[in-house]
Amino acid sequence: MALSRFGELEAAVMERMWTYGRPVNVRAVLEDLEKDRTIAYTTVMTVMDNLHKKGWLRREKVGRAFEYEPVASREGYTAKLMREALATSENQAAALVHFLSDLSPSEARALRAALRIVPQDTDE
Repeated sequence: MALSRFGELEAAVMERMWTYGRPVNVRAVLEDLEKDRTIAYTTVMTVMDNLHKKGWLRREKVGRAFEYEPVASREGYTAKLMREALATSENQAAALVHFLSDLSPSEARALRAALRIVPQDTDE
């Protein structure tokens, strides 16, 4: 799966795909997007096809149309972006210290809760 930030329309489509919780066709996404903007069916179809080709959506033929669903969760996508950003640093420990020092109290609580869930590596 190629990792990158989504373009504006890709992000709008993925936000909706993550909220549906079920496979949907292009028409359903189009109707949802039309609540906020004027957009053509072919534009939405192209964006969803591109997201499929990039590995972010899977699709299955249902009748004459495809139904799409996300390959990864929103949280999985965010985690991959975070790992990609961390990998750009020559000093990952320093980058983590800067990141952690900027956490809000609620983010710090979420981090502590997450660390209690993740199995600890006892090799070190």
